[in-house]
Amino acid sequence: MDVAFVRGAFVPLSEATLDIRTHAFLYGTAVFEGIKAYWVPAEDLLYIFRAEDHYKRILNSAKILRLHSPQDLAGMIQRSVEILQRNQFRTNTYLRPIIYKADTRIGPVLVVPDTRDEFLLFAEPMGAYLNKEGLHLTISSWRRLDDNMIPARAKVNGAYVNTALAKTDAALAGFDDAIVLNQDGHVAEGSAMNLMIVRNGTLITPGITDNILEGITRDTIMTLASAELGIPIEKRPVDRTELYIADEVLLCGTAAEVSPVTQIDFHPIGTGKPGPVTQKLMDLFDKVIHGHLPQYQHWLTPVPLKTL
Repeated sequence: MDVAFVRGAFVPLSEATLDIRTHAFLYGTAVFEGIKAYWVPAEDLLYIFRAEDHYKRILNSAKILRLHSPQDLAGMIQRSVEILQRNQFRTNTYLRPIIYKADTRIGPVLVVPDTRDEFLLFAEPMGAYLNKEGLHLTISSWRRLDDNMIPARAKVNGAYVNTALAKTDAALAGFDDAIVLNQDGHVAEGSAMNLMIVRNGTLITPGITDNILEGITRDTIMTLASAELGIPIEKRPVDRTELYIADEVLLCGTAAEVSPVTQIDFHPIGTGKPGPVTQKLMDLFDKVIHGHLPQYQHWLTPVPLKTL
């Protein structure tokens, strides 16, 4: 039986319910993470990828939204290990922790007497999220939210309506996903993943002040590109037209992992096929998440399943 963690206890997934008056449901006042655990059959275990970094980020998101987690960093990591062991998914698995405003009241104010915040966590199997053979993207007419509206560096549940609008329009128009621009007209990111381009041997990505999520996979890819491939990194504003003339474009994120982009608005990117830098990064990332590169073992939290 699948289980979730809610209100301080593990319960059957079917019983992990919320009151319809919950503040987070009414106003989107919650923050979340997407975390991936990778199945290694030969060792009968899952590796949670960069668990500590993800939970540090959710605590930062909570701080921005004035939420207080009843679970500390170590507690959230331990709950993640336990939920994987309890569910016994022997496949790649997605973890969704949420810190949310649990008050049952009308009114959007976050800080009131006797306010209450809760932590929940569920897990479910997740295969490939995007086509790894090459994506055809479009520039969305929806702009990315500005830091002074709803900050993109905080994974606020309510803010993902912005993502939903962009991705839905792209899907209805026949594209694989969307690229959103920020309020200055520069490239921000994909609908819910970071974006990078390769030009003249340099890996270029929008900076953290361009209304992007401070991506953990983004940081991973920059580290691998620099340390393992010797590729120079630039973090700077990226113009829309730079996408069309880039040698390579890729998306990266927990669900997206490393995904090559081969067309944008019917412009072929490079040769119109996944480029050599992207392919090398895809291969390196796959080795890291499955524990094949010892120098990055500190990014992995092993979860043995045979112990139960």
